Amino acid sequence: MKKSAYLFALPLALLLTLSACNKDKNDGKDAKEEAPTVKVETVDARDVNQISEYTASVEAEKINNISAQLSARIRDIYVDDGMRVSKGQKLVLLDDVNAATYQLQVDNAKANLRNIQTDYNRALELYRIGGGTKQAVDQMETQLINAKNAVAQAERTLRNAAENTVLVSPISGVVTARNYDPGDMTGQLPILTVAQVQPVKIVINVSESELSKVKKGMPAIVKFDTYGSEEFHGTITMVSPTVDAQTRTFGVEITVPNSQDRILPGMFGRVTLNLGVSRHVVVPDRAVVKQQGSGNHYVYVYKDGKVSYNQVTLGQRLDAGYEILSGVDAGSQVVVSGMNRLANGMEVRVIK
Repeated sequence: MKKSAYLFALPLALLLTLSACNKDKNDGKDAKEEAPTVKVETVDARDVNQISEYTASVEAEKINNISAQLSARIRDIYVDDGMRVSKGQKLVLLDDVNAATYQLQVDNAKANLRNIQTDYNRALELYRIGGGTKQAVDQMETQLINAKNAVAQAERTLRNAAENTVLVSPISGVVTARNYDPGDMTGQLPILTVAQVQPVKIVINVSESELSKVKKGMPAIVKFDTYGSEEFHGTITMVSPTVDAQTRTFGVEITVPNSQDRILPGMFGRVTLNLGVSRHVVVPDRAVVKQQGSGNHYVYVYKDGKVSYNQVTLGQRLDAGYEILSGVDAGSQVVVSGMNRLANGMEVRVIK
């Protein structure tokens, strides 16, 4: 090898050696920096009000179907759907074509009673003076009793006919259905339906696990889509003692005052109940990771330089956190930042 070539190769070899050394040092440094950095927070258990929400339907406290006892033609209907009515208010007028006939029957029965009463008095007087027999008196007494019964029956029929002519509301409430118009013949359907809505009943279904916590007399808060965030306050008045075999739930009735008739049967509502207090871990909402496509939720828990990917059962949303029913123990350190690059069992560096 020529001397000049040797002198050129020596610096080149030295340069390559230094470069290799620096590369080894950088590789070590890069390998060390590959551990993701995360922020963690220590979580503890605390008392959490067990607030449960239920969908609900509104039912009337009492429902009356206004129907005719006898088939008749409707002459007039004085109310319509949604109108408020009072107890005893006239609602429907029917044809009274039979009323005259029933009145005649009453008149005839009373005339017959007067005649028999006269004959009975005469027979009784004859018996007293010895001109008649006890048997005749007894026979006339039987006829007198039958005549009185006939008058009562005729009057009852006339009264029923009168009641069937003018139909009144037996309760104060709201008309929720009108099935006929004037001129129609009454049929199988009620002419009107009147619902008592002061108060109203809110019906919900609770699970078997919640049943022991639901008591008669407990307060309830009800909201309706119609009234936005406005709250209505009610009280549990009935807890069903039997379970629905299909849904495995128990029916619960909540009575809500309704002095202004703002709540109507059929409205959709949401009921909130406070079922007591339980002690559970609460984690920041930033720590909860939702697995795409599954609906499962996870939390990264930091311990001894590594993270574990714990599946959790969420309870209630609490301001900026979540109640954890299972999956994270009190005193654990959970990752609240830097989760994007993490995997189960990965080593991490914690930054303050």
